[in-house]
Amino acid sequence: MKQRLIGIFTGMGILVILMNSDPGGAADQNTNQTERNWQVGFSPSYLKGDYGTDSTTTITYLPVSVRRLFDNGDVTFIMPYLCVASNGAVTLVGGVPNRVNQNGNGGSGGSGGGKGKKPGNVEPVSSTDCGIGDLILRGRYFLVEERDWIPTIAVTGRIKMPTADASRGLGTGEFDEGAGLEVYKKLSGQWWGFMDSGYTLIGDPSDVNLRNQWYYDLGVGYDLTKNLLLSMYYEEYRALIAGLSNPRDLLFSLNYKASDLLRFNAATLVGLSDGAPDYGLTGGISWRF
Repeated sequence: MKQRLIGIFTGMGILVILMNSDPGGAADQNTNQTERNWQVGFSPSYLKGDYGTDSTTTITYLPVSVRRLFDNGDVTFIMPYLCVASNGAVTLVGGVPNRVNQNGNGGSGGSGGGKGKKPGNVEPVSSTDCGIGDLILRGRYFLVEERDWIPTIAVTGRIKMPTADASRGLGTGEFDEGAGLEVYKKLSGQWWGFMDSGYTLIGDPSDVNLRNQWYYDLGVGYDLTKNLLLSMYYEEYRALIAGLSNPRDLLFSLNYKASDLLRFNAATLVGLSDGAPDYGLTGGISWRF
């Protein structure tokens, strides 16, 4: 309980700081863009893999995001719709697929009954289920701005609200809270360096003991043009169930700034462990106003 309260207060503290900041642009905005304090985005993803089980899970994730930009950071609210075709061994936790069931055996078809695909069910049922996902509120506050050899450093906070139906394998049915750190810097020439890490307090469903999750990613980027950035990241998350393989992957992304208002992104994920999807595809668009 103490850890959970700390997580809640940390996340809310970052959001309160941002809400009391003067409105303005994010770190990458120039003085001509400071009046554009809002951004809306849509970034659908498709993920497929067996996650170390004897059956395949496919996930279609359709998140709409609304971001408020401030002088020293931003606050983002994410509202997703998703479809999960699985036997209940895998679900999304904070928008990331994770094994939540030790038993990876495929079940029979149909809608199930009883606990259905709820985490911890020892007799999962294979089906395709769609619905509202977990709502996510996250914030970022820039502690240090890049100068000379010093990188940009930001602290982050996140709260996941359990709006997804756990009985249909769309979520865990519990609150999660976390905090983290983002670091990035322009290196020599057109090269960038990125690092992101954090720790999430994972809520425990009644029938399974899920571990809290640390995560990190390390990345490099290259400016192909002034408005087109190519990046590659190595990502790792702690497995939520002891004894299972940590999700590890490589993520390749393109970010294109079409104008001061319009941006596009695309990404391909390649799994490196049983805990990760075999592959994933993402495309997105965002509009600032």
